[in-house]
Amino acid sequence: MSPRFRYSLQLESSQHSPTHWKQHQAPTNKYDTVPSLTGAMAVKASAVAKVPTFVWLDTASKVPLMATFLANIRAANKAGASPPVAGTFVVYDLPDRDCAALASNGEYSIANGGVANYYKYIDSIKALLVTYSDVKVILVIEPDSLANMVTNMNVPKCANAAAAYKQCTQYAIEQLNLPNVSMYLDAGHGGWLGWEANIGPAAKLYADLYKAAGKPAAVRGLVTNVANYNAWSIATCPSYTQGDANCDEKRYINALAPLLTAAGFPAHFIVDVSRNGVQPTAQLAWGDWCNLKGTGFGVRPTTNTGDVLADAFVWVKPGGEGDDVMMSSSSSQVPDAK
Repeated sequence: MSPRFRYSLQLESSQHSPTHWKQHQAPTNKYDTVPSLTGAMAVKASAVAKVPTFVWLDTASKVPLMATFLANIRAANKAGASPPVAGTFVVYDLPDRDCAALASNGEYSIANGGVANYYKYIDSIKALLVTYSDVKVILVIEPDSLANMVTNMNVPKCANAAAAYKQCTQYAIEQLNLPNVSMYLDAGHGGWLGWEANIGPAAKLYADLYKAAGKPAAVRGLVTNVANYNAWSIATCPSYTQGDANCDEKRYINALAPLLTAAGFPAHFIVDVSRNGVQPTAQLAWGDWCNLKGTGFGVRPTTNTGDVLADAFVWVKPGGEGDDVMMSSSSSQVPDAK
């Protein structure tokens, strides 16, 4: 397997794939101190606080924070950081966001100028990326968005949002198509789009959008398992996977890749492993997603994936962050302790 996306983040050597880059770690965040823990657990929790994760730009007000991060990265690189440091961010502010759920409703509505506001949000991100054109940046694009266009068009909010989601995502990947940027569009996970009925339409959707945007060179591929619990590779499919042949993310991306390639979309992946450290999980059903009990941190981010399709295992979801309040009565889910 060729060197990629080192964590260090080492992606294959090309203009739009990060090569020999170390992911930026925020100098401070809310997990840097753990006042409720003592002794060995406090030491372990503090170690987790040092694992770099993606920064979520889930409101327009957070975009200026990019400037702080990017300035710090520029300074570190000028000081001789080896390998050079890269910034990692999640673009996440679609109008009528999270159309099939309630936990992550966003700040913009389609009915109230949401598309125009989203364009301004993207423009503000682009301006910073241009200002810091010497800093390599990896972007995850809109979790839980296009996947809903495959499976949840029976939900009125999703049906109403479909055109805007596609329009806004296309605008994002067109505008953020910059030499210092690599983008991964969100592709759900194996328990969502990995089903036989969903995987083909999903590949077509991503390819169609990519082509409509003019095949942006900065689109590297897809990200899977964001904020989810699926194993990378598991010997026996657990009962809660309900017969889905693609019951882990390795199976999922290997089933999806040839369909993407045939449709004309670049088949490269990063996989979020921030929550998948306990396998099998305690899920009663594969759709249980809200603050699942008994989970654990997955492997630390690495490019040693053992699969040519997987550029890296990453922590997109910050360690220890919850999913807001419980949305199900399932005993396998608990409220976020905020």
